[in-house]
Amino acid sequence: MKELQEIAQFLEQGQVQRVVALTRQLVDAGASPQMILNEGLIAGMSVVGEKMRSGEMYLPEVLQSASAMHASLGILKPLLAKEGAKPLGKVLLGTVKGDMHDIGKNLVGIMLQGAGFEILDLGLNVSPEKFVEGITTHHPSIVGMSAMLTTTMLNMRTTIDTITAAGLRAEVKIIIGGAPVSQKFADEIGADGYARDAVLAVGSVKHLLSLEK
Repeated sequence: MKELQEIAQFLEQGQVQRVVALTRQLVDAGASPQMILNEGLIAGMSVVGEKMRSGEMYLPEVLQSASAMHASLGILKPLLAKEGAKPLGKVLLGTVKGDMHDIGKNLVGIMLQGAGFEILDLGLNVSPEKFVEGITTHHPSIVGMSAMLTTTMLNMRTTIDTITAAGLRAEVKIIIGGAPVSQKFADEIGADGYARDAVLAVGSVKHLLSLEK
């Protein structure tokens, strides 16, 4: 459908008003909200993700595309709820205790939401206890932890230990990321996955949930 292709293209270009107008037009015409999400928004954000990774798009452009996506989702979410549509999974995100950096975490959240996941963002400087509280309250499938400092990345281990001590480790898959973090460190602290950028995080989350090989 031409309008769905246009939504994807305008989203890629960060044209919020055009994405919103086309979303409303399709909804009024009786188009399936799930189809608009999958073939319009998710298709567009997939392109944004690949262009960001290849260096063809930069953070301000990605954030503009994200604004377009959020504006369209504001129209679609109530309709998707009525249809009983479910997200691919629920992801709890947070930057670990002592760390006040959130750009990487926010990008991961944007890309995951654009791929069809529900995002629960705990924010910055999140204590291990807050992660435990988030798991208990929201029952996510995935917990994502971010750190930008070598001094704070050690709190990832503390957080995993605290989640384990609370008896919740078997309930969630844990993925970590951030500048000083590596696959080796993820293995050392018992994380289930690692991603060096937001695009790879989407693939890692899908793999952990057996949504793709």
